[in-house]
Amino acid sequence: MSDTNFEPKIIGFFCNWCTYAGADLAGVSRLQYPPNIRVIRVMCSGTVSPHHVLRAFQKGADGVLIGGCHIGDCHYLRGNFMTIKRMRFLQDLLKFTGCEPGRLHLEWISAAEGPKFAETVRNFTEKIIKLGPSRLKLAARAA
Repeated sequence: MSDTNFEPKIIGFFCNWCTYAGADLAGVSRLQYPPNIRVIRVMCSGTVSPHHVLRAFQKGADGVLIGGCHIGDCHYLRGNFMTIKRMRFLQDLLKFTGCEPGRLHLEWISAAEGPKFAETVRNFTEKIIKLGPSRLKLAARAA
């Protein structure tokens, strides 16, 4: 199903306190990762609602990456627990709509983990390339 010319559009919702800072560290450390990701900084991964994720897919995202603080390190104490609950709901919802659940990924990345950030983006981009264009994007274009 993958197209050799396919360049995926990936939306990243990143916690301001951890993953966004990890992305910044990756940048200043000149670590290489694919430019396919468009970053949206949120104050906490727990504030990313299912509506935001579904809207990203509706507007043409091939994948969505949510990044937050490690369990127990949330700046707002319980935000990442809310993220886990929402991810379970979203995975089921994506299955129901016929979209591959693998197009949505959650990763805990601290501010000190620039290399982990770069590796996560590389791996997720490769996974989305293998999956090909999102069915939701193709359905939206056809409508």
